[in-house]
Amino acid sequence: MLRKFVFTVALLLSSTFVLLADEGMWMIHSLNEALEKKMQERGLELSAREIYNSEAPGTSLADAVVSLDFGCTGSIISKEGLLITNHHCAYSDLYRLSTPQCNYLEGGYWAYKDVDEIPIEGKSVQFLRKVIDVTEEAQEIIKKGLPGIPSVGARKLAFHMEKKYEKESGMMASLASMWGGSKYYICLYQEYHDVRLVAAPPICMASFGGDIDNWQWPQQKCDFAMYRVYTAPDGSPAQYAKENIPLHCANPLKIAKRAIREGDFAMVMGYPGSTDRYSSSFEVDYKQTVTLPLTNEIRGERLRIIKDQMNKDEVVRLKYSDKYFTYSNVHEFQRMQKECCDRFSVVAKKQELEKELQVWIEADSARAARWGSLLADLDKAYKESAKLARNRIVFQEVMFRSTPLAVIATRLSAKGSRWNDKEWEAIDLPTERRVFDFSLRTWYEKMDEALMADCHKELYARYQGDYDQMVAAVWDRSMLTDGRFAFADSLQRAQWADSLANDPLYQFFTSLKIARFNDLTLSRQLQDLNREYKQALYAMRLDKKQPQYPDANSTLRLTYGTVGPLAPADGSINKPCFTYPAQILEKENPDVYEFRLRKDVKTALKKALRGKGHWGAGGRETMYVNFLSDNDISGGNSGSPVLNGRGELIGLAFDGNSESLASDVDYTLEYNKCVSVDIRYVLWTLDKYAHMKRILKELEKM
Repeated sequence: MLRKFVFTVALLLSSTFVLLADEGMWMIHSLNEALEKKMQERGLELSAREIYNSEAPGTSLADAVVSLDFGCTGSIISKEGLLITNHHCAYSDLYRLSTPQCNYLEGGYWAYKDVDEIPIEGKSVQFLRKVIDVTEEAQEIIKKGLPGIPSVGARKLAFHMEKKYEKESGMMASLASMWGGSKYYICLYQEYHDVRLVAAPPICMASFGGDIDNWQWPQQKCDFAMYRVYTAPDGSPAQYAKENIPLHCANPLKIAKRAIREGDFAMVMGYPGSTDRYSSSFEVDYKQTVTLPLTNEIRGERLRIIKDQMNKDEVVRLKYSDKYFTYSNVHEFQRMQKECCDRFSVVAKKQELEKELQVWIEADSARAARWGSLLADLDKAYKESAKLARNRIVFQEVMFRSTPLAVIATRLSAKGSRWNDKEWEAIDLPTERRVFDFSLRTWYEKMDEALMADCHKELYARYQGDYDQMVAAVWDRSMLTDGRFAFADSLQRAQWADSLANDPLYQFFTSLKIARFNDLTLSRQLQDLNREYKQALYAMRLDKKQPQYPDANSTLRLTYGTVGPLAPADGSINKPCFTYPAQILEKENPDVYEFRLRKDVKTALKKALRGKGHWGAGGRETMYVNFLSDNDISGGNSGSPVLNGRGELIGLAFDGNSESLASDVDYTLEYNKCVSVDIRYVLWTLDKYAHMKRILKELEKM
């Protein structure tokens, strides 16, 4: 759930609405009468214009939904700019603010006074204000070029058009391409740069169950955090300044007062990062059989080493928590994505679609002239790429992704003697030595010897393949692992710079370039073929009047569905579709970090079971912690508001389920689920655990 380049897409819907209503991440600006009617039949009590209306700013739900730097989603829930999102979206901020003496990840953070709200350097939020169809303009530039630039690629096109529309509108502009350039849109955003941390529960609440429960059901996570957006005194966007004031929001989201029930309508609005449902069977098969098995194997072992060290040392845990949190989430997603694609026969499903596509292509001479050999060309290109993939993956995983010192060495080789002391302070050398040991063994066991550098061959020969001696000779004798070099002043580093050329670790990481493992001609061919495939598939569905939604790409989307249970892999049904505070206490285990609770959290939960309150506390199953719905979401939807039929906030989306992970490339009917934290559990945490009375009073004004 990361910062991304933004590419947008568009939505075409017809009256012959044949897709299942719960499938699809629909572009917010293209909601039409057919979709509006379907949603109302399922329980929506609003009109499409009450959801999004660029002609009447401040009147629709979309005006309160924001992107957090196109990595997560948030929503404004008070007229004073209070923003709510997921805790895991705030994780990196909490990590950077934490010290061993004051660890906001472990202890949480609560701003009991407005002056306690902490400015987050570099953080911004974006409000979508308008979407403009610029397809004709973009395609004309691509066809004719720009003055002095006869050939315009994607980046030059985006730079030119974004600059133009930013000058005209005074807002941030992002050019968005869909279906391989079949459509283009400019999205205009109002961007605010003064964002301050307000509240975050301790990690034992926010991420109870940790990676063990990640992508699973049931879960019991209090996955929320709060920020506040500030403006200049005149209400305009501004960088942080002491005199700034909270953003005035005319139409914040309202919090639902009634508890949700199974079967209720649920709608998610947010910025899903990316899906690839317009990918071909050849691309999916390539990932399933060539790239994912090897990358998952290497990354899994590397993460195991880091986690083992984190479990042994709390100082190491603090240093590596942010990196491990990010990498482990990606790894687990890719591992289970492969399993789901195999289980649900995604390649075979796409092959059936391609039979239909080939028939449609051959039915028209113009289409046959353009796309007649497209599928055969894709097949051939991916087979050629597979021959090169193993060595390229090993090179990337060892030389770029193994240890931070690999990145530092590469940067030193490209830009001279540059070293960031903060990078060094975030490194634990014993941990990185273990990672390097594994990486070196991986290099020699999986890389073709013919593609190795001379220094790699010489090292192996000198120590006759004794990996322990090889690691010692490279790691232990390197100045890069010496704190004197890391903290030396610039003059000392300049004096030592000449020695880098002969440094064994520096040589190991910088003796080869990625070009040695790439075929640029083949890479460009695959890009062109994949783009043509998307355009052909889009054109076929358009010709057949089939409604189609675009791949996710960090643009504002809407998905709707129903609160309901999950049919998991074993065929049983998990009912009810809610989890409860009592389950947290039942799963609590002080010997396992992921299920360890702070004493004050445990005490508050026990009181919740005995007491009564308007958050639903009191009794075993009267307050929900998490709930399931069948909304179609992806990474970037983290923190998205989940709304009921009246447009009221009932929860925050924070996860999917393991059975749905093939949906990145193919929607999985009946298995796609969205896991959300119930808003009443959030309010209970603010009230009974954190005693954040000022925030509760602010919300009561709504």
